Amino acid sequence: MKKLSRGAALLAVSALAAGGSFGVAQAAEPAASVSEIVVTGSRIRTSPLDETQPVVQIDQDAIAKTGLTSTVDVLQRIPSAGGGLNSKFNNSGNLGNPPDGGGVGAGSAEIDLRYLSSRRVLVLVDGLRWVGGAAASGVPASVDLNTIPSSMISRMEVLQEGASPIYGSDAIAGVVNIITKQRQDGFQASAQVGGYGEGDGFSQTYDVSWGVTQGGTSIVVGGGYFKQDAVFAGDRDISRFPAPFGTVCDGGCSSGTPNGRFIIHDPNTGQDFSATLRQALQPGQRPVYNPADPTGPTGSFKPFTVADRFNFQPFNYIETPLERLSLFGSVTQDITDKIHFRVRASYVERKSANQAAPLPLFVGPDAGNGNLLDTVNVDATNPYNPFGFTLQPGTYSFIGRRLVEAGPRHYEQTVDTWNVSGTLDGEFAVGDHTWHWDVDGVWSRNHAEQTFTGNVNAQRVQQALGPLSGCTGSCVPLNIFGGAGTITPAMLNFIGFTQQDTSQQELRDVSANLTGDLFELPAGPVAFAVGIEHRVTEGFFQPDPIVVAGLSSDIPAQPASGSITVKEAYGELRIPLIKDTPFFYRLDASVAGRWFDYSTSGTDSTYKAGLNWKPTEDVLFRGSWGQGFRAPSIGELFGSASRFDQVVVDPCSDFLELGGGTVQSATVRANCIARGVPANGSYVQLNQQLPVITSGNKTLAPETSESWNFSGVWAPKFLRDASWANGGSVELAYTQITLDQAIQALSGQTLLDRCAQTADALSCATITRTASGVVSAIANPLINIGGIKTRAMDLNINWASPAWSFGRFGLHSYTTRLLEFTEMQPTSNGLQPIKRLGTERGSPDQAYPKWKSNLTADWDKGDFGATAGLRYISAVQESGDPNKLGSRTYVDAQLRWTPETLLNGLGVAVGVNNLFDKDPPGCVTCSLNNYDPNAYDAPGRFFYLRLSYKQ
Repeated sequence: MKKLSRGAALLAVSALAAGGSFGVAQAAEPAASVSEIVVTGSRIRTSPLDETQPVVQIDQDAIAKTGLTSTVDVLQRIPSAGGGLNSKFNNSGNLGNPPDGGGVGAGSAEIDLRYLSSRRVLVLVDGLRWVGGAAASGVPASVDLNTIPSSMISRMEVLQEGASPIYGSDAIAGVVNIITKQRQDGFQASAQVGGYGEGDGFSQTYDVSWGVTQGGTSIVVGGGYFKQDAVFAGDRDISRFPAPFGTVCDGGCSSGTPNGRFIIHDPNTGQDFSATLRQALQPGQRPVYNPADPTGPTGSFKPFTVADRFNFQPFNYIETPLERLSLFGSVTQDITDKIHFRVRASYVERKSANQAAPLPLFVGPDAGNGNLLDTVNVDATNPYNPFGFTLQPGTYSFIGRRLVEAGPRHYEQTVDTWNVSGTLDGEFAVGDHTWHWDVDGVWSRNHAEQTFTGNVNAQRVQQALGPLSGCTGSCVPLNIFGGAGTITPAMLNFIGFTQQDTSQQELRDVSANLTGDLFELPAGPVAFAVGIEHRVTEGFFQPDPIVVAGLSSDIPAQPASGSITVKEAYGELRIPLIKDTPFFYRLDASVAGRWFDYSTSGTDSTYKAGLNWKPTEDVLFRGSWGQGFRAPSIGELFGSASRFDQVVVDPCSDFLELGGGTVQSATVRANCIARGVPANGSYVQLNQQLPVITSGNKTLAPETSESWNFSGVWAPKFLRDASWANGGSVELAYTQITLDQAIQALSGQTLLDRCAQTADALSCATITRTASGVVSAIANPLINIGGIKTRAMDLNINWASPAWSFGRFGLHSYTTRLLEFTEMQPTSNGLQPIKRLGTERGSPDQAYPKWKSNLTADWDKGDFGATAGLRYISAVQESGDPNKLGSRTYVDAQLRWTPETLLNGLGVAVGVNNLFDKDPPGCVTCSLNNYDPNAYDAPGRFFYLRLSYKQ
């Protein structure tokens, strides 16, 4: 059998099976000459034309047609993708640490399939595991795709169904296998520059690689550089204010104002007032305070109103700055004609940044910091205390002052990733059959450091506000009452500090595999694959010592560390049952099992079975059942308590509508009062973001799942040589995944609502309120919730034309219809279903649209080519808000020129993504920037120019 290159063979699958997500590629050889290889989804070597599972194929040419330069952006455009972290996420200390034990993940890039989160997607490189992410805020359970050099990628394969029995833990929602360059002849280079039509967000990408094969040695080396400039939220209409497309501050703006907000009880008059500074005072000038009339014309304070709120949005990024430098090398040596050895190594340095508005310094019992700042006293002898008495619990409940003098909170991450792998593989004869074997070793380390400027030391804040006699040495009394501009550099130097955080993950993995044919049956050989694996993962998160001591004014955190050792073995069989009979052109069965022993979760096993039926040569039906397994990660098990500032509406706030709120039912009022909310309705929520205390949980059980997959492919012969077609296929696939014991934290909004509406004991027990009714904390550690069920249909259609006089055309349509996404969450009365289909969850952001679809049209003739694309996302309804996010259709276009008469191998492309400048739909409950960055493009047209050269 004449061999076809592995890359061409895999792309040929698109004519029969799932097809390439970004276009049908034609094989360079007829189907009869396809060699047997390993395709993602099975360890058994097989012809890719007989692929038994839906696998999306994406090669470098297809990526170039999108104008996208980041691996994550390409993968997140697959309709079955649910999103994941990307450069549109600006979350750092401004929102705290999400409730998954992995930290913020600032600057990271992740892929989510089937909306089951990136933690349940297994990322492989050349079929081998990759180290988990690190962003200096936790120990994530997912892979940061930024750590994989884009210049070493040959293609990507995405298996859109669970594969735990084949690959082990994490492969519940699917598998992404990134195949790297192993053999290359000559030099390849590309350069792309681009930016938004608004004149910002400039990006530049440069990739080079060179390869040579001589004798039995193949060498490929290369590198890349990527830089993306920031886009500020204040430069887009949708995100200039906290309300989508807002033009003025409303209740969504922050109560932490530069002039301060003070909620004080005067022990001399018994008067309570909520006030802010009437006007900024000169440095050193004490405000005049009239105890008899603190809000009158002779005083320096006035009632706090919406007009006093602070617009924090212009300081945020809507696209975060990012810079990557990557290097890689691969050496393959043929020891004999049947034994080969390969070493692959890579290094990536990522520099990224996040930014938030200047720190809102909140002190007092209702501040909700969970540390020393909640008990700070402002002594009567502080030279800037205008009240004449010491402010302490009982005389004040809240002081908020935005430290605009310190500038924005700025977070910079530096992440270094090393990866080295070695593979020894070969083949030998067993009777008339050939068996293939490989032994693999991987070492990889991800080390992250984050520098945060704009934070303050709570202990020094207390000293600077305390008795003047105690403010000695370098201490400078703090003027927290004086208004914008009155906090001097000397004051800031004393209370401020530069925060340094570190995290790291390391992977050591050794595996061995054996595959081949056992014996012959009438319908063909029985094929098998077996293997073993020993894996150790280690990780830690080390916050700054001041943070560890509980003295930070920003997000509190504690150190976390742990390790997990895994021993695994698997086996797989493919059994041909019937061949070449009427209605049974081919019928095959497959079974697989994996057995594992986790040092943290004990022993378990998973199994899978499938049936593939080809009634004719042109039609394939596939069905499979499988079990999934995911052990708790290091962060999920050992993550320390931290705070997530979730955007939550407290139903107990202003329940009598005294301050313009919503009148609540008698039941809600009674339940709120029973939880300590004042019966007179005086409690009004101070801040949109409420403190949700998150943490890992050492008692977590592994997640398990059951999946059913059914699909059919029609690739008729007449389309391969018709006058109007040169290949085409239609695939319809159904996927159902039921996840049990899902590791997840409950929603803070859900807990508050249940407590207020139904007095659910479990929910109410998580909520702590102060004497004035303010929510000071919502305890929400990771738990094994009831489960998740998701069902979806995928429809993929591909067609390619023959070479007509006016060019060659290709049409590729990929559509996912989400049928169900239901979370089963525990309450005192049992499990309660939360249906997500067609909704936007908000904070943390996630849309669940019913329909997502991509349509791409290609045209090529001679030296010229063009691609046009449509991307559609159906409308979703915000959960807990009447706002509806309308559907969106994005249009992308590219023109190409390959002037072979001028310089053979040169390529030029110009393009624009989001051609018609569609803004994302405004989202009221989303965390930042008023839209969901999981689902929608950043606002603005993106133009780019790409040059490429291939020797």
